[in-house]
Amino acid sequence: MSDGPDPLAHDTAATIHAAFGAYHTTFGAITRRAGLRFAACDWPQVHKDAEERLDLYKTQVDTVVAGLRARLAEQATDRPFWTAVKDIYTAAIAGQPDCDIAESFYNSVTMRVLATHPMDPDIEYVGAANEPPVADDDTPVYRRYDGQGDTAVLIGTILADYPFAAATPNAARNMTCVAAAIDRYLVDSGHSAAVEAIEMATPVFYRGKGAYLVGRIRIAHAAIPLLLAFVNDPQGVRVDAVLHTPDEVSMVFSFARSYFHVEVDTPHALVRFLKSIMPLKPIAELYTSIGYNKHGKTELYRDLLRHLAASDDPFVCAPGERGMVMVVFTLLSYDVVFKIIKDSFDYPKTTTRREVKNRYSLVFRHDRGGRLVDAQEFEHLRFARARFAPELLAELLDVAANTVSLDGDTVVIKHLYTERRITPLNLYFQEADPIHAAETVLDYGQCIKDLAATNIFPGDILLKNFGVTRHGRVVFYDYDELCLLTDCTFRTLPADDDSDDDLLAEPSFHVGEYDVFPSEMATFLGLPSALRPIFTAVHGDLFGVAFWQSLQARHHAGEVIDIFPYKESRRLG
Repeated sequence: MSDGPDPLAHDTAATIHAAFGAYHTTFGAITRRAGLRFAACDWPQVHKDAEERLDLYKTQVDTVVAGLRARLAEQATDRPFWTAVKDIYTAAIAGQPDCDIAESFYNSVTMRVLATHPMDPDIEYVGAANEPPVADDDTPVYRRYDGQGDTAVLIGTILADYPFAAATPNAARNMTCVAAAIDRYLVDSGHSAAVEAIEMATPVFYRGKGAYLVGRIRIAHAAIPLLLAFVNDPQGVRVDAVLHTPDEVSMVFSFARSYFHVEVDTPHALVRFLKSIMPLKPIAELYTSIGYNKHGKTELYRDLLRHLAASDDPFVCAPGERGMVMVVFTLLSYDVVFKIIKDSFDYPKTTTRREVKNRYSLVFRHDRGGRLVDAQEFEHLRFARARFAPELLAELLDVAANTVSLDGDTVVIKHLYTERRITPLNLYFQEADPIHAAETVLDYGQCIKDLAATNIFPGDILLKNFGVTRHGRVVFYDYDELCLLTDCTFRTLPADDDSDDDLLAEPSFHVGEYDVFPSEMATFLGLPSALRPIFTAVHGDLFGVAFWQSLQARHHAGEVIDIFPYKESRRLG
């Protein structure tokens, strides 16, 4: 390359920048539809919009990568060339309110063009090169409403600024219900001081059949979360729940839920605001929750690098039973698990690597309903060999040699998934006291029902494939046999069947590929004996075909079934 400006480098940086601009514009257009869909109760179109937006990033990256590969020829793998491109691109996005998102988009392009190379700080944004501009006190993303003595008057002023909440026959009812819930909470929690102000995020958060206003109550030296959940049903737009605790709000923003559609020009500022009311929620998950999952992946990777630099504990096998399809490992000091697909699967698994990856893709694009753990997919990672426990490294090189290899003192991993680490349900029941165990076994049944309500059948319903979050919520995380509920055939076990299923090493309900015998579930759930009658008393309908077939009929009819991201007891009735 010459010492002067390289026209091809400038053109390449401009091409990537323009592609990001096109992505940003279309992303915003899809997101803006959410308010219209909510107002019209157009729930099927909500899901179509969600899928379109999820596919948008890959489509845009694929397009620009194909063009660059054709145009660059030998320059495509030239390191000094890409160093120059990065410098030009960095200057181009400086000052953009979403420059952090633009950096992640650039990384996605370069990693694809350069194919198999590990991340290089001279070529990619391993660390952030630009700090997004944020106005004082994040004012672009929230409004402040000073206290007025009467909570109802204050709430009325707030709701008037949100057209969907103001232009409803239920406006007066909504104001009264919210004010009463806030006053009651402040009294019950011992807050005697007057409300100084309420600060509400300017955009509305839409997801599924719900709309949410998110903010914080300023009182004395405390900042109390405030989340207003709205529904739109035959009664009109109305407040369905008022949530006040970081844990309750965090559950609405759970890593087991689909992403919000929220229109914001400064994602960085909105994430800072959300972090102030959910301090335990990782930054990566907050970006992901508002639809910027690829930048959430970037933030996760940066956080992992920082953690590795500040710790010395080794990667070890994750707690729980060994998987037949995946090797799962973790750092005990880090709240994430890493999952690598084995080269071959243990008997009786008959799935393929491609099918496993397709199921992860299905989960990514599907409504997770608060019961399916979100996963991030990584390629071409490199870690110091000394950070792996010897027995784990030996297992990886033995059962996943097509994915894991050694390069001197470095472990090279071609492909893996990451998920939040949670407690496997079978281990949880070994340690839980009777009261919590009873609560959790009921939520386990509800988890299966919620999955069915979102048209998902987990396939393998063993306890080891479910886990418990820090909020005590049961979620599903093993997708080896997951499928659409509407693809299954639920059958009654023939009366003359005399097979000795109790002798099987692993339970199976299948005859045909998608045949399921619900009556066999009772045998193979693996519940502790003390919990079986508790489960059966509430969820015994899972053992009959009627439950499953009725849900299939509702899905075939196009119904979108309500699943609320908060406890039934928190609904306002």
